[in-house]
Amino acid sequence: MSKKFRKSLLQLVLTIFFLYFLVLVFLYFYQRNLLYHPNENNYSGDKISVDIKEVKIQTEDNLELLGWYHEKNLKDYKTLIYFHGNAGSLENRIHKLNHFQDMNINFLIIAWRGFSGNSGKPTERGLYEDGKSAINWLTKKGVDEKNMILYGESLGTGVATHLAQNKNYAAIILETPFTSMVDAAKTFYPYIPVNLLLKDKFENYKKIKNINSPIMVMHGEIDQIVPFSMGKKIYAIANEPKYSYFTKYDNHMMEFDKRLVLALKSFIKRLN
Repeated sequence: MSKKFRKSLLQLVLTIFFLYFLVLVFLYFYQRNLLYHPNENNYSGDKISVDIKEVKIQTEDNLELLGWYHEKNLKDYKTLIYFHGNAGSLENRIHKLNHFQDMNINFLIIAWRGFSGNSGKPTERGLYEDGKSAINWLTKKGVDEKNMILYGESLGTGVATHLAQNKNYAAIILETPFTSMVDAAKTFYPYIPVNLLLKDKFENYKKIKNINSPIMVMHGEIDQIVPFSMGKKIYAIANEPKYSYFTKYDNHMMEFDKRLVLALKSFIKRLN
């Protein structure tokens, strides 16, 4: 091997390492823009058919969050708190919320900080604060913890799982849950040390063990965002009583068809 060739090879290796380093720097400082997508809009024009009241929920760090609240009967029915995923607005969930009108539940859905016109920037710690504020808001209305159902969708499963630890909620519903954000990120960036770079880790697989409320896990086998294997693992780790709704054809945004709605109704009915 000639001296000139060795020098060229060394320069190539150094260039590759330098470019790799630049990619790591970019991902570290830009990672939350890759994780949270408040402006992504998949709204298909669905009209809300269930009676809702627009509410404002104050957080402990003085942010005001938009929420939609549906009250049917606080005394006789459970109240579901819906924590949405990492993209879009409340309108993106209308097609799901419309199905709740046929269930014996009240519900509150909140938009995260930085979403749906809310102030602030989303972070793991911030979302936990937002979720806690929603629970406190319902508590002030007289809803007891044992009558609350925490519903997490995708990223929202991280909030639901965190807040449900060592509590006495009526139930936890996890739609397309992930084991941890590190695991999820590895599926997209296999050659990046995401465990060292990631700020918001949402370690569901550790926290699910600390939940003793009834759990329902829903996931589709062809999910291209969160691998189906993660949902199966979360279900396997979860304590009893636990229930699953696994389908062959659902992608990441699960189809709220008759089968899924029936499964939800049956699960909620067991709680009463």
